[in-house]
Amino acid sequence: MDTVLEACSSSDDPIGAEMPSEKGEDEEEKATIRQVDQGLQLFHLLLACAKVVGCRDTRLSDSLLTQIWPAVTPFGDSLQRVSYCFALGLESTRMLLHHRNNNNAAGATLILDQQLAASRAEKLEAYHWLPQNHSITLIAQADPPPPRLVRITGIFEDPLDLLELKSLMEEVVATCSGIRLEFQLIKEPVTASLFTREKLDVREGEALIVNSIMQLHKYVKESRGSLKTILQAIKKLGPTLLTVVEQDTNHNGPFFLGRFLESLHYYSAIFDSFEASLPRDSSTRIKIEKCHYAEEIRNIVAYEGSNRIERHERADQWRRQFARADFQVVGLKCMSQARMMLSVYGSDGYTLASDKGCLLMGWKGRPIMFASTWEVNNVTSSSLMDESCY
Repeated sequence: MDTVLEACSSSDDPIGAEMPSEKGEDEEEKATIRQVDQGLQLFHLLLACAKVVGCRDTRLSDSLLTQIWPAVTPFGDSLQRVSYCFALGLESTRMLLHHRNNNNAAGATLILDQQLAASRAEKLEAYHWLPQNHSITLIAQADPPPPRLVRITGIFEDPLDLLELKSLMEEVVATCSGIRLEFQLIKEPVTASLFTREKLDVREGEALIVNSIMQLHKYVKESRGSLKTILQAIKKLGPTLLTVVEQDTNHNGPFFLGRFLESLHYYSAIFDSFEASLPRDSSTRIKIEKCHYAEEIRNIVAYEGSNRIERHERADQWRRQFARADFQVVGLKCMSQARMMLSVYGSDGYTLASDKGCLLMGWKGRPIMFASTWEVNNVTSSSLMDESCY
């Protein structure tokens, strides 16, 4: 989608146009311009549809969607694929608005329930296609040598989480030779009351590391109370480290259109990165885009209130959240390892940077993800606490 957002201009050369050797190049240039024009038209159609959806105009949004659907597909180029996902989100929003406008609360609730159930089923099917987590190898390759015993506690709420945890356990067992491993699974909703030493079976003398990969944003509610209480509960556990990976973008804005535009740019960068590193017919790519990112996009676009859980925020906002919870950042020293892992994907479009103790990953200058490590701040002065985070 990068080419769509760039201004394209060219000057005709009447002399050069007559040269037979340049006819092929001229046709290729015209095809590129046509593709950019079609992309711009599709981009503007999506924005126009988002505007009327924001105004709760189901009739006009239905008309615009009939123009969008023929131009999108989950099997085309990156723009067609990401636009397909946003069209799904807009269609879901239109259906919900239709029932609400007709005072059919039961119908709207039924649609939400059906979409959430379908989302879970599709993600469960897609999980086997997700790339393996290579970072676990760092446990066995640690210097100084790793501990002789590692106890891992996994928390899950639905079958998808359980499947993911079991797969991760198998990978850990296969990777960490020479380390004795113990596993514990807890099926319970993530609330502040879960994070106690008794429930997690934290034992005296153990070094506790809390690891959250793209989970904390689900508790950034509109009131922010949920995340605050969870972070306070984690702090009371006295962890040695808290490691966090989150998407580096703002999908938690109060206004629908601004949130739509931000997410459209963000996921366009994600899909562009797939275009550069995976073939279009890759089953892995299709599964991830359709079953994972499409559902994230639909949640951001179609849902509100407690049903909207994809509330991603910028790295700076997360720094403030952790600082207020009395955590201080611990600088990461794994840039070379991260670069090596990115090289596996065979694309030079990815960027890595270190900023205020966080590791930032982007695609062609657009922030995508960030990783950070935190520890409980033992300094009593809150002013000293904030200096390392801002």
